Amino acid sequence: MRKYGFSALVAAGLLVGGLATGSASAADLGGNCCADLEERIAELEATTARKGNRKVSLTISGWVAEQVMWWDDGVENNVYVVGLGTTLSSHFKMTGAAQISPGWSAGYVIHVEVISSDSLTISQDAPIGPAATLVSGLPGYGVQLLQSYWFIKSDHLGKVGVGLQSQASDNTAILVDGSGSLVPANWVAFEYNSFQIRNADGTLSGITWGSNGSCLGGGAIGDCNGLTQHVVRYDSPTVGGFSVSASWGEDDMWDVAARYAGEHGGFKVAVAGAYNELTGGQTLNPTAATFEYFQAGAYVQHVQSGLWLYGAYGTNEFDGLAGDSDTYYVKAGLRQRWHSLGHTVFYGEYEQNDSDGALVNAEGATETEFNLWGVGIVQEIDAAAMSLWLSYRNLEYQNDLGDEYDDFQYVKFGALINF
Repeated sequence: MRKYGFSALVAAGLLVGGLATGSASAADLGGNCCADLEERIAELEATTARKGNRKVSLTISGWVAEQVMWWDDGVENNVYVVGLGTTLSSHFKMTGAAQISPGWSAGYVIHVEVISSDSLTISQDAPIGPAATLVSGLPGYGVQLLQSYWFIKSDHLGKVGVGLQSQASDNTAILVDGSGSLVPANWVAFEYNSFQIRNADGTLSGITWGSNGSCLGGGAIGDCNGLTQHVVRYDSPTVGGFSVSASWGEDDMWDVAARYAGEHGGFKVAVAGAYNELTGGQTLNPTAATFEYFQAGAYVQHVQSGLWLYGAYGTNEFDGLAGDSDTYYVKAGLRQRWHSLGHTVFYGEYEQNDSDGALVNAEGATETEFNLWGVGIVQEIDAAAMSLWLSYRNLEYQNDLGDEYDDFQYVKFGALINF
């Protein structure tokens, strides 16, 4: 189809079908026969997905990802089948572009998530998230628009995009992780976000694990300002491995980011940092104060041995109000190809969040601390554009009131296949 085009193949198929009906029909190739053939081709083309039109391309891509999760909160334990959560969920993306002139192009992105069970909203009482239900009482499943924007790009001046999209500071610290373990292990509270912390006496505290960190604008604990927004965004060309980005969104959000990636002396290196502000009194920031967030991430890998190290740091402030916090995340491991399937990745991770607690919960604590540690393995299957993972995590929580809480632990096995 790429070589001859859809119309030519349809015409050939219909012509062969006509010849097969007999010599009398085959001999009548003039008059209404060809007019009818063109009409039938036009009808089929109108109802068939194509690779864009003659000027603008269309590419459909995405992935499907699901996992099985066993969890234990100190009193209760269970097994859930869940997705990866908003922004990492199964999805399809339609992208395209057209050349305006040499060095100039225009294009678009439409990104739709298909959420079977959102890992950010599951809890002790909600094995399927989102927790919404249909009229029939069956679990409600979500389909949501994550991105929809157009852009104009210059090879020398950069790209400007307008619409619903990732702002400059979205996932800035996360995306430098080149280990192959980014999806199953990062600093966002996927899987455990909505689970309640269990008191030492076995009762539920009413405090959720994901409430630590005072994140606004999406994100939970890490990656604050992590949801796509309606913005105007600029991305510079990459020069010597360096690039910068900036974006602005209505009512009001603005941010800037800088990135670098390169290879030096047998080491792969990637570094990125971003700063953003969310004006108080708007949907993403209902507080009375401006929310400020700085994040940075770095990744280093020794190419020959496969040893790697990744780290991220995030800090937020509420312009004079209590609720500030600092998040530290570090992950290290080995990435090697020992067989024909693909690379195998081993990793260990640790995360800590320190917060003054005032905007985290209503228990009266002025300081809280959250800790996470975990280990895991990822197996890439190159022939299927697929990754499999198995991981374990343990979560701890404490505050300055001296209260005691049970740890939360879970094991998950999952897979992601790209298309």
